[in-house]
Amino acid sequence: GYRVSLQGNFFGRNHTYITFPEYNPREHIKLDPPLNIQSNATASKCQIWWSVPWYLAEILQYELQYKEYSMSWEIALNKTLSSSLPQTEIEATELRSGITYIARVRCKVSENEDSYHSQWSEWSQTTVFQRAGVPKLSEKILNTRTMQFLFIPLSFVTLLYLFWNCKLSSRYRKLVCFFYFKCCFLTSGQKASPALTFPRQLLSFIHSIICTMGILR
Repeated sequence: GYRVSLQGNFFGRNHTYITFPEYNPREHIKLDPPLNIQSNATASKCQIWWSVPWYLAEILQYELQYKEYSMSWEIALNKTLSSSLPQTEIEATELRSGITYIARVRCKVSENEDSYHSQWSEWSQTTVFQRAGVPKLSEKILNTRTMQFLFIPLSFVTLLYLFWNCKLSSRYRKLVCFFYFKCCFLTSGQKASPALTFPRQLLSFIHSIICTMGILR
């Protein structure tokens, strides 16, 4: 260790004051802040990562601080990260859709490290991100409606193919027509949960075609 002393001249006399009789530099470290902080936000989470010198990566711990962009850092949220990896995630439930956020991170030697001790570094540069919006239910229903309108003409073409290319008896033609109009009726007349019922209708029609082809064989 080292001995750190302070010398001064008071009233014409030199005085020496011993500040640290046993000073160990390893126990008084202040690291540089992490570099190159970046982020990538989706509808389900926000990933944040940064870089530190490779020879320090395994002995560091981090603290993340983030907030809404327009708010003060004094009311920001702080998260001490348990992992030594230079990355973390923020769940979508912690973020408001459409709001811009800003985040930064700092580091110090892990408390589990016996050889070195340090204080927190200064905060890193910041990264700005915004949670991606979740598709609205109306958009999903609209996409399902589009599939329904495509289903009717496509199934009609399949019906014509069976009539023209397969020698069907009057009985089998009636059977295929029955399945076709049944599915069309269900597709156009449903009212609730189209995203759930439409796939069932499509599967029902496909099943009927397969059964018909099996009968032809």
